[in-house]
Amino acid sequence: MWIPELVRSVTESVAERTDERTAAVFARCFADTLEATMTPLPDGTVFVLTGDIPAMWLRDSTTQLTPYLHFAASTPQLADLLVAINRRQLDDIAHDPYANAFNAEANGAGHQGDLTDSSPRIWERKYEIDSLCYPIRLASDIHRATGRTDHLDGRFRDAVRRVIELWRIEQDHENRSSYRFERHDAPLTDTLVREGRGSLTAPTGMSWSAFRPSDDACTYGYNVPGNAFAATVLADIEEIASEVLRDDALAADASALRAEIVAGIREHAVVQAPSPGGETVPIYAYEVDGFGGRLLMDDANVPSLLSLPLLGWCGVDDPLYRATRSFILSDANPTYSAGTAGRGVGSPHTPDDHIWPIALAVEGLTSTDPDDKRRVLRTLLDTDAGTSVMHESFHVDDPGVYTRPWFSWANAMFCELVLDVAGLRTLTREPVAAGSLS
Repeated sequence: MWIPELVRSVTESVAERTDERTAAVFARCFADTLEATMTPLPDGTVFVLTGDIPAMWLRDSTTQLTPYLHFAASTPQLADLLVAINRRQLDDIAHDPYANAFNAEANGAGHQGDLTDSSPRIWERKYEIDSLCYPIRLASDIHRATGRTDHLDGRFRDAVRRVIELWRIEQDHENRSSYRFERHDAPLTDTLVREGRGSLTAPTGMSWSAFRPSDDACTYGYNVPGNAFAATVLADIEEIASEVLRDDALAADASALRAEIVAGIREHAVVQAPSPGGETVPIYAYEVDGFGGRLLMDDANVPSLLSLPLLGWCGVDDPLYRATRSFILSDANPTYSAGTAGRGVGSPHTPDDHIWPIALAVEGLTSTDPDDKRRVLRTLLDTDAGTSVMHESFHVDDPGVYTRPWFSWANAMFCELVLDVAGLRTLTREPVAAGSLS
């Protein structure tokens, strides 16, 4: 009975600070993950559906929980639930740290025909650096929100050690990695070139990733926002290792790898690009390869360049971030679209001229202008196609044309923006990794 009470209580607080329409959509989206996506398992962990796909993504099952973290300290049952989900995630990492999505049991569902070293428990084995970041971030956020440490146990220690080991291997993907992935009879974005190795890369200090947070293949092997996220998560590991686990060796390993990744971003990912005003300014590239190849764009999925302050990489006023943000929210960014229904960032993962509510929520959350935050919130409310939930993406001229009718991550990000506008978003992050690199 605690779930309906939590939804009612938080929705009442939202209604007091916003309006009836906002509160109504918030109530439905806030209840979505708690009431419709979770399945307790016999081992005491909890499996979380992404929505209309019957699998648990390490990334989505963390981001779906984001708005609940603000209330975990005052709701013990919620904190217990978050810990049970996090333990499931850590067990999945122990099963295979290269996999991005898992089944509730070893039933062979999902993409079993891919040419990679999979298993019946794995729904999909697309390696994405952010998939390993998210469960560690959730563990850290539970600790920060509630003060709990019981989940920061041997399971957590073993998982983060394995993550650090993998990220070090993938600093030199060409010579050290055995990971391969091919999917036949699928779009090119669903497979890796060079017999599953991916495009050629040279060591940079950053860690290689096969796929983006969108599950699309990287054009170049070093996804910059993914590496920025890894750097902030390594700071989380260092803090927990020092203060909770009392493991100086683990703290030192995390610190050393973080320094290498930050240096790699500084040297290889900060590039010159035309600004909307016409002058040339430094911005972050989205992907690089170590040979000088660079991709100037952003993707709606988080981690994105637009989301860097939310990850804890930099502040919203950081000059390099501001220049990158100006590029992202302009026609110079190939994934940016504007139409009669709205304007914002989309993704090559969905059709042209589609905006993602996730990206709109990130745009609002990283804005320094309260009026701009409310504008973005109004756009989200006006483009739900009368469903009172968010979708994966919608057409810039017709919100009735959308992808994925049930996408729990988007619902959670809408809630996060509403809580921000209402002054109820309490768990935030200060920059820990970079400062300004400009």
